[in-house]
Amino acid sequence: MKCLWEYTTYENRVEKTMKEEISSYADEGQERDAVNLYPDMTYQVFEGFGGALTEAAAYTWHQMGDKNKTHFLEACYGKDGLGYTQARMALDSCDASLGNYSAMEDENDRAMESFSLERDEKYILPFLKAVEDVKGEALSVMLSPWSPPPFMKTNGEKNHGGKLKTEYYAWWAEYVCKYVEEYKKRGVKIVRISIQNEPDATQIWDSCRYNAAEEKTFLKDFLYPAMVKHGLSDIEVFVWDHNKERALERANGIIDEETRDMVSGIAFHWYSGDHFESLDMLHEKYPDKKLVFTEGCVEYSRFTSSDQLENARMYGHDIAGDLNHGAHAFIDWNVLLNSQGGPNHVDNFCDAPIMYDVEKDVMEKKLSYTYIRHYSRYLVPGSVRIGMSRFTDKLDVTAFRRPDGKLAVVMMNRIGEDMAVYIRVYGEVIPLTVPGDGIGTALIEM
Repeated sequence: MKCLWEYTTYENRVEKTMKEEISSYADEGQERDAVNLYPDMTYQVFEGFGGALTEAAAYTWHQMGDKNKTHFLEACYGKDGLGYTQARMALDSCDASLGNYSAMEDENDRAMESFSLERDEKYILPFLKAVEDVKGEALSVMLSPWSPPPFMKTNGEKNHGGKLKTEYYAWWAEYVCKYVEEYKKRGVKIVRISIQNEPDATQIWDSCRYNAAEEKTFLKDFLYPAMVKHGLSDIEVFVWDHNKERALERANGIIDEETRDMVSGIAFHWYSGDHFESLDMLHEKYPDKKLVFTEGCVEYSRFTSSDQLENARMYGHDIAGDLNHGAHAFIDWNVLLNSQGGPNHVDNFCDAPIMYDVEKDVMEKKLSYTYIRHYSRYLVPGSVRIGMSRFTDKLDVTAFRRPDGKLAVVMMNRIGEDMAVYIRVYGEVIPLTVPGDGIGTALIEM
């Protein structure tokens, strides 16, 4: 069998990506330094990678010169780029917006005649169109609300948490359905929604709290019936959309015999740590539910922008862990930000795989972009995770069989020394070296 080995090194802040072709030889009892592949052991079908098309990302793209606009689109959605097929979009404003906004704010307008997507049509929807023109097909979009309009909330504002007033449950369900319908009219391929972004957090930006009972009641008695009424029951509904450490508890509090058919899956973020075992338990208890990673970023309030290797490793480690524990898709946070890590209307600045210096008209691909690409370029939609074992936890590994029959194996070395690795599969051995502080992808033709 033949193997195309693409690997990236990062030394003295210089990134280099190289390729080589390697042939296998007969396995005569290789024991040490082995990564074993078991293509006959299969798990979840993977739906793809993507990133969030926020107003911040869209506004930054609109500020680019024409050359960098094209460069960005090709880097993420072109034939040699990240291969993104998924997207997450905010229903109304989020922190990665230029300011708070809602599609309507007139509490007396029960007919929602004042409902308008004027704000979305300024930057966000043209950005999506440009993306899809380069991609050549529609992205699979997830819509997530950060906060209902202020008049519907107990605290009377978009920010600082608060709750949805019970008397507005029905109206908010209709509002969500109208948002989906208006996006669909504009050609957006909405495949899933979440009920609420980070429902267990009071943030200084757009936020709204639900406990499990409240999220369940809203789903069961208001949102899902409204979706059925509007012919939107084919759209997947995801619960939680928050960190992994409490995902199981929230699922347990929502999913039962009444709601099982209403819930398509559990969405999760990475901000509280690995908690990969939580995904195992979710899959064990709810095997028919999808697990989708919907947000993660390097927050400047917690991490530094200068340590590109550590930031890239954060992606490499979490992607491998999530996929190995059952994730069906991986959707990053902002696909693009300015060099400050914004714009962000509450200065909640963060890193992005691609950043743009507005004043200098310079686009920078971070090392995290390359690390993501080692996964996203090769683990194409329809790939199936296969069985794998590794000789050390210093090596993050995940392996998939692609629709073309080839095996894709991503390996990230978490130490500074080069690591000899012998991939064992079907009686053959493929010898590789994963560089210290590096990452590589093996594409194996059987």
